[in-house]
Amino acid sequence: MTERIVVVGAALFDGDRLLAARRSAPPELAGRWELPGGKVEPGEAPEAALVRELREELGVDADPVARVPGEWPLKSPYVLQVWTARLRPDSAAPEPLQDHDELRWLTGDELWTVPWLDQDVEAVRELTVLQGRGAV
Repeated sequence: MTERIVVVGAALFDGDRLLAARRSAPPELAGRWELPGGKVEPGEAPEAALVRELREELGVDADPVARVPGEWPLKSPYVLQVWTARLRPDSAAPEPLQDHDELRWLTGDELWTVPWLDQDVEAVRELTVLQGRGAV
């Protein structure tokens, strides 16, 4: 049995705006949008991986807030888990440093104006449910 590998995604908020990142690599994902993040390394806590990945991919310092309920399958053995996160007050502004060529802050009305990666669609739907309840 193959052990699953967790990929963390960040629902990074600035007020009521959610940060979306457009993939530039690999070719089969290029042009689609995602919640930024990446793989949890062996022995690493998911929250620590989220902080590390946001620093590497976007050049920002962020704090995880809460895990979004649910888990979404990716290509086996990977699964996506999402955390809400906030930029630290002294953080630089996000920039597309690795695997992305564009970033956008999306309001609730703009969430579905970008072509999300399939697994991120479900995570973003869950975020909209949480926002409707005032939970994020």
